[in-house]
Amino acid sequence: MTTWIALFRGINVGGKNTLPMAALRSTLESIGCQSVRTFIQSGNVLFSCQPSSKEAIATRIADAVDENFGFRPQVMLLTKDEFQSAVANNPFSDAVALPKTLHYFFLAAPPINPDLATIAELATETERFELIDNVFYLHAPDGFGTSKLVKSVERKLGVGTTARNHSTVEKLSGLLNPE
Repeated sequence: MTTWIALFRGINVGGKNTLPMAALRSTLESIGCQSVRTFIQSGNVLFSCQPSSKEAIATRIADAVDENFGFRPQVMLLTKDEFQSAVANNPFSDAVALPKTLHYFFLAAPPINPDLATIAELATETERFELIDNVFYLHAPDGFGTSKLVKSVERKLGVGTTARNHSTVEKLSGLLNPE
């Protein structure tokens, strides 16, 4: 069995793409996922299933949600090792003391030609960012919701993303590694 983390993009936001977590757990169990656990309503799911390709599992999940709920979400799928690597590679360890200011953008694919120069121009004096593998890290101490960089990051990277703050990442990490 392989342990996976599925990060859903754009569910339960503003009354759109409503997906109750209990129903999502049941849906994933119906397609062969085991030990399914969710964390908060934004679509963070941990589960185990027989080894398969990441793309095949993500497609199976999106198909099942579409069939049961009438919309097709984008699902970023990471192995336990990939998720733990994202946490370990955080370049802004000094920002974890204020975890809601530190954000991990998980990318659907490696960016081919990211426009990091324009992202740097959009960043305020206090914002810091770094792209490492399939994760774009952002420290936004003045607020995520008001950041001009946040509004453009996906377009400038050229790939789909879904963001989680460090509090959420830390909680998921804890669920992966219970003491």
